Amino acid sequence: MSYGPQDGLPNVDATTPAVLVLPGPVTRDQVPRLCADLCARLESSGAGVVVCDVAGIGPPGLATVDLLARLQLAALRAGGRIRLRGPDPALRALLGLVGLALEVEGQSEEREPAGGVEKAVEPGDPAV
Repeated sequence: MSYGPQDGLPNVDATTPAVLVLPGPVTRDQVPRLCADLCARLESSGAGVVVCDVAGIGPPGLATVDLLARLQLAALRAGGRIRLRGPDPALRALLGLVGLALEVEGQSEEREPAGGVEKAVEPGDPAV
């Protein structure tokens, strides 16, 4: 079965998150523009989540933590949230150290058990 051409825009799944690629080292002057860009993507996508690709952001430092905290705050004020894609292990450790709990793409939430993980039973453990 075939359909003829249709006028207008194709259907887009509103749950598909927009992606914001964060450039190499970010300066304080770039933060307001990135926050505005994030809010615009939240509004245009309608998904409520913007994926922030941090793979190329460079070595993590407090400036990176400050940027991510401001992006999360801007997203929350706009009624959404951010999710990180490709964070360096050092960045994840630094975020944990400062207490900034951000969702990471491909990571299960704390209240959800990770798929396919079973509890190991050691010999001699009491039956529950």
